[in-house]
Amino acid sequence: MRQGIQHEMVRSELEEVVGTDFISVTETDKLIYSADWSWMPQMWLDRGQSLATPDYIVHPESAAEISALLEIANKYRIPVIPWGGGSGTQGGALPIYGGIIVDLKRLDKIIEIDEKSLTVTAEAGIILSQLEWAVNEKGLTLPHYPASANCATLGGCLAPRGTGTISTKYGKAEDMVLSMEVVLPTGEIMRTPAVPQHASGPDFFRLFLGSEGTLGFITEATMQLDYLPAERLLRAVLFDDLSKALEAGRQIMTNRFDPFVIRLYDPDSTRTRVNKIHGYELEGAYMVMGFDGDPDIAALQEQKSMEICSELGGKDLGREPGEGWWEHRYDFYYPPQNLKLPWMYGTTETVTTYDKIENLYWAEKKAVEEGYADWNVKFIGHFSHWFHWGVMLYCRFIVENPPEDAQEALRLHNRIWNTAMTAVMENGGMINEHHGVGLKLSRFMRRQYGDAWPFLLGLKKAIDPNGIMNPGKVGFGF
Repeated sequence: MRQGIQHEMVRSELEEVVGTDFISVTETDKLIYSADWSWMPQMWLDRGQSLATPDYIVHPESAAEISALLEIANKYRIPVIPWGGGSGTQGGALPIYGGIIVDLKRLDKIIEIDEKSLTVTAEAGIILSQLEWAVNEKGLTLPHYPASANCATLGGCLAPRGTGTISTKYGKAEDMVLSMEVVLPTGEIMRTPAVPQHASGPDFFRLFLGSEGTLGFITEATMQLDYLPAERLLRAVLFDDLSKALEAGRQIMTNRFDPFVIRLYDPDSTRTRVNKIHGYELEGAYMVMGFDGDPDIAALQEQKSMEICSELGGKDLGREPGEGWWEHRYDFYYPPQNLKLPWMYGTTETVTTYDKIENLYWAEKKAVEEGYADWNVKFIGHFSHWFHWGVMLYCRFIVENPPEDAQEALRLHNRIWNTAMTAVMENGGMINEHHGVGLKLSRFMRRQYGDAWPFLLGLKKAIDPNGIMNPGKVGFGF
């Protein structure tokens, strides 16, 4: 942390860029920006420990101001950490080396809604729900519906390659983005091509998707919109066999019946989460499916999908449970139903191809539950984002009585993560599908990418020669 004369000199330069009203060095503000929504800093503070805090918090209102801030940061070799809504769960915005937190929420303008091309161009600091309400007024939707929509920013969804509830039909945030404005670590402002699919050179703009602020700032994006659907049909099905339920989902996807959602809960999730929140008494693998768009087409897609489920032993529970799930789909993530302290928990979500997913699920479950039987660790999961080639497993470990000592608790947390990620990688999975890497998974990047890691490291060094952008995240040091 910078102190004294140098601290004030840097502060004066930052004030010249954003103004005195948009920079803070108060201890209360520093504390607020020292933690995101990940378990690690939440637990650390709960146990009375001190977190690393930023030296400065600035609130720019333009890409030009961010460029000027980066010029200062490079001159003094000060870390710079982009901040959106603070809703990340991986420690991706933690100021572990101090430095400058750059809160982007003043970049919140909608620049254009193009009703002919069905696109919206907006600044990266806009809150997703506010953007959605604006396009809804024109009968349109940005079909990226994460549980964090009321606090997450547009840039915060693109930077970690985020996924929303209805990605199974509409894709991830990275599939909706057409072009971006980016401020590079050395301060240059650039725009990517106006359309993403072409043969005019490499698709370089995707480098910034998944970089989590380590390769620069996403300051503006043009996103693909869709019409609000005329119909949404939801239905619930219960399987007595998880393997058959997975096969049903696979066949629905590979036959391209185009559900906007398939949410398949393993038996333990059905028993402990679905039943509790929705008031059911079900046993087995609980699946919710949804189809939308033209009423006739959606009805036929649902019919064909239900035929697959029936052939594989699925029991039709009707519309009411499916519609109830849709209305309360975010209840799992908010009080009083969300996982919270004093429990220890982690979402070790992954993604792989259909031929590997079931073995991966059982291998990870066995490794975590048997490896930490002394702590009575529970492992639950659901399969929630489906592709033509595979599916994402949203899995969680839960320890209801973790160690009281903060360091001991963090060591146990890290060991469980090590065990889970080892099982994931050994069974063909990726260390993450949509929450990002952040600090929590940073140590696994070299192992995940193997021979490709030096290439990624070389890109980082070329784009950010002074290593100032969000150091310590996504496998990159400082």
